[in-house]
Amino acid sequence: MATKIRLQRGGAKKRPFYQVVIADERSRRDGRFIENLGYYDPTKSPAVCKLNVEKVVAWLGKGAQPTDTVRQILKNQGILEQAAKAA
Repeated sequence: MATKIRLQRGGAKKRPFYQVVIADERSRRDGRFIENLGYYDPTKSPAVCKLNVEKVVAWLGKGAQPTDTVRQILKNQGILEQAAKAA
């Protein structure tokens, strides 16, 4: 089973709010997920991102692949560098 770190959309129309989750790559965007890693709120200025760093690094170590958007979020938070050092 290939896993992805991706965004799961929530919130009202025109007011997006995202949960950062681990999901099977075959599951739907807002469907079943394995674990919740945190949230991302782009409506705030600046955007708010709260992640459980230990869980993210552990899942990256297990081979989970982040989507392009999540990769940018992790890069901005400095988590990708931590994962590279841990590997």
